[in-house]
Amino acid sequence: MPANAKAAKAIAFLPTFLSAALIAADQASKAWIVANIPDNSIYSRYFGDFLWIVHTRNLGIAFSIGDSIPAILRALLFIAVPICFLIAAAVYGYRSKALTLFQRFAIAFIVGGGIGNQVDRIFRPEGVVDFVSFSMFGLFGFDRFPTFNVADMSITIGAIALLISGFFVESKEPIDDKRS
Repeated sequence: MPANAKAAKAIAFLPTFLSAALIAADQASKAWIVANIPDNSIYSRYFGDFLWIVHTRNLGIAFSIGDSIPAILRALLFIAVPICFLIAAAVYGYRSKALTLFQRFAIAFIVGGGIGNQVDRIFRPEGVVDFVSFSMFGLFGFDRFPTFNVADMSITIGAIALLISGFFVESKEPIDDKRS
């Protein structure tokens, strides 16, 4: 196998390694939180009252949406559907010839974060562990931003990067422009 082909193959796996590292970091941070901070308590405060490290649980999705719906519906909507999406995103991110390396990394952030939260939804019946909370200083009527975790940050970073790539990164496939 030529050196260029080996390098290309190694680079193709880098987003997969990123996803795996994000899952590991997310689960390690959540395990530390669960082991060291009582549920529904503040562990520490930084920069005055700006940043809190806390231990909360979330049965729903972003901003606790759906936390009060029946468990079977929650499992379908928040476990089964996202797992199908994550599998499709991972396969597309790995196989598509149209994606740039930047876009592959963006998808890797989303997949890694998504899997991190899915692990909690499946193996932590009390809900997804969230632990970062920061002050909103009353902006938009919020005292504090909803509590989040490493997986949530990964998903957000990946989504923003993918959105930005749509504006600034040229596709690898030419657009078929058949204007008359």
